Formats: sequence, C-alpha cells, structure tokens
Amino acid sequence: LFPDAITTEQQSLVLVKRLLAISVSCITYMRGLFPESSYGTRYLDDLCLKILREDKSCLGSLQIVKWIQGCFDALEKQYVMTHFCFSPLLLPLQVVTELYQFKFKYKKNVPQMDISSNHREFVAGLRSEDIQQASRLLLRKLYLLMQNLGPLPNDITLTMKLLYYNDVTPKDYQPPGFKEDASPGDLLFGGDPLSLRVGSVSSDFHLMKMRVTTEKKRVRKAHSKLIQKRGPTEISHQGLDCEEEEEEGSTKINALNLAFSQEEVTGPEKKRKVSEPEKLPLNSRK
Repeated sequence: LFPDAITTEQQSLVLVKRLLAISVSCITYMRGLFPESSYGTRYLDDLCLKILREDKSCLGSLQIVKWIQGCFDALEKQYVMTHFCFSPLLLPLQVVTELYQFKFKYKKNVPQMDISSNHREFVAGLRSEDIQQASRLLLRKLYLLMQNLGPLPNDITLTMKLLYYNDVTPKDYQPPGFKEDASPGDLLFGGDPLSLRVGSVSSDFHLMKMRVTTEKKRVRKAHSKLIQKRGPTEISHQGLDCEEEEEEGSTKINALNLAFSQEEVTGPEKKRKVSEPEKLPLNSRK
C-alpha cells in the first residue's frame, strides 16, 4: 500500500498521493455517497480500506476519481493544497456543512550529518518506518472519526476547492478537470462548527496535514485529542494556516486558518488562487 522505502522525492510523492486518494475514498465511503461497486478493497494490517475505482455505472464516483487525478497533477508541480467539502443543495456552494482540509507543504531535503560515523556521511532525517507508522495512524484516526459522525443531510452536494501557492503557481494554471473558481471568496459554515485535527505525515520532502470541520451536533463521541478549539463560521481562503490554530492556550481563532504560513500572505487585499471542478458529481447517495 505504501512504498517500501521513502527516501527519495518520488517515493515521498507516491506516499502523499496514496494518502490523499485513500482519505478521499474513506470519506465518500463512510458518508454513503456511492454504491459498493464503486470501491475496491485493500487491507492495511487489520484495517479494511475501501478505495474508489473507475465505476462506469456510477458517474458521481467517476467524477471524484478525476478530481483526485487533477490533484495529483498539482501535487507533482508542488502548487496545491485542497479542501473537500459538502454543501447544502439549496444554498450557495460557499456555504458548507462539512469540510475536509488537506494541507500540503513541500520541503527541500536537508540531510543531517551522521556524527556517530567516522566518515562524513550524510543521512536523511526521517526513517521510512516512522513515516509509514504515521501514515497508518492518520488513516486509523480518520476511520475512527468517520465512524463517530452522525449522518449528513440528504440534500447535499460535494465539491473540491484547490488552493495554490501564489508565488510559484502560474496564473493560467488549471489541473485537468478544474477551472478557475467563479466565487473564490471565503467559505461560510452553515452550522455550529467543530474542528477536529486528524493528524499529519512528514517526510524529508513533503508534509501533509488533515483536519475535519463538521457541525458540533454531528459528532457522536468527542475525542479530546482530536478536537480543536471551536471554529468560526467564516473560513478564509487567505489566512488558512494550521500552525496558529495549534498553539496552546490561544482563545481566539482569526479564521479557521486553512492556508499555510502567515508569511505567505502579503496583505489583506491579496486573494489566493482557487480552482473548482468543471463538473460537480451527481447527488447520488447509496
């Protein structure tokens, strides 16, 4: 399921792609979006994973697979972070009722000196075994969380927003299956939001963080280690950083910071480039 070794940038990219695909598959499966025929089965130790596949009998699941493939293109180019959200059908798509945030950082491999050796050899800072263990833990926590979420409303649709690093992303870039967001303003949460920190996986080349924001009443069983402070109803595309949210003792959240680091935001007037799918999946619930 994961690369045997994660010591090169390509191996790290494969890991991040698989984590994204498995996570999105888990979300759609556990939220009852598509029929069983839209999923294949893989095992991670004793955990049964349902992974989306190209099911020609279900146009909605086919569309999600294409979204994931578009994300892969942006990940390869090191442009993107992404939001995956459910919206009520009768309200604008900027209003969400459940939000899944995948935060990606791309880092240059800075090897560390092996001071225990007589030779001046350089070794990578993170062991493949530790990265694989963090990946397993993230997926287990996601499955645990999904099992303890109450059902979504029937009248919802699903969309994916791709947010980019403005300083490296060409203005005219759009990954396959996506177009420029027609309404790139802030997302609004349609209820009393609760932010849940799922986990993170870090290699020498990539960092992936994941969190879920849902209505407080939808969480059947509170897991204190997952729960973040109560989020605001406005979710900014601009200052969406996780680091400030995770500081202990803070009682104020500027906006459910979904971007990356504050140093990337050059001013309140600068909006982050955002893409949306060319087509939304059909509202098919199994």
